[in-house]
Amino acid sequence: VQVVQSGGGLVPAGGSLTIACVVSGLTFTAYDIGWYRQAPGKERELVASTGSSTDYADSVKGRFTISRDNARSTAYLEMNSLRPEDTAVYYCKLERIFWGSYWGQGTQVTVSS
Repeated sequence: VQVVQSGGGLVPAGGSLTIACVVSGLTFTAYDIGWYRQAPGKERELVASTGSSTDYADSVKGRFTISRDNARSTAYLEMNSLRPEDTAVYYCKLERIFWGSYWGQGTQVTVSS
């Protein structure tokens, strides 16, 4: 199984960025997708997930959009109106109960003020 992330980088406050997660080696459609982030000195937190429902952390609601392209086995996190406090390493996670979970390698997103 491979979970390879791409995108990320440096963006000014108010800007937009989309990060992606390309998956191989498993049945992509069988797994729920979650995007997490971890800022320096803080715990990893869930920011968006999609499975039987789609949910967002309050801090990103209305600004971030999670999506998936099952034909390309790819998940996306579109981030708009970015703020300096969104600066973190972002991780993609695939999960299915009883089958296990898989993490991407992480992608740095830095929002300058």
